[in-house]
Amino acid sequence: MINQPQPDEYAPFYANYISLASQGNTIETLTRLKDSTYNFFISLPAGKGDFAYAEGKWTIKEVLGHLIDSERIFAYRTLRFIRNDQTNLPGFDQDLFVTNAHFNERDLNDLALEFKTVRESNLYFFRTITEPDSLKTGLANGNIISVRALLYIAAGHELHHLHILNERYL
Repeated sequence: MINQPQPDEYAPFYANYISLASQGNTIETLTRLKDSTYNFFISLPAGKGDFAYAEGKWTIKEVLGHLIDSERIFAYRTLRFIRNDQTNLPGFDQDLFVTNAHFNERDLNDLALEFKTVRESNLYFFRTITEPDSLKTGLANGNIISVRALLYIAAGHELHHLHILNERYL
């Protein structure tokens, strides 16, 4: 089991994500979320994916696309840090990514399947992480972050967006 990271293992702005994912084994949480998140999106009525709760806010499809992009980025950072790469990995502009991804042109169920597939692939990798590997750190956007913090952030980030979807979109 990968233990919860300490506050000095991540930048303060990630604290909310860490707290959202602090219940139990994070690999089990990510595994459970894979199916529940997939089921959430495929259960939405046809056409709901194009809904945004306010002008200038992302549509449901764009939120899901953002989750897919973020999943890939968290996994890439995890890979680099486990391999002891100390390069300062750049941040990313989430709005730029969403704008240029054309998520609204895609089918919501197809996006949901992509999310599930990317997560499943990442889980094969994440399950190989040992406790010593989980303590390794690297630099992302100028901030020191541990591998285990990245895993908790990935889960907490997803839970954060699911909460917003349930609160503001449905």
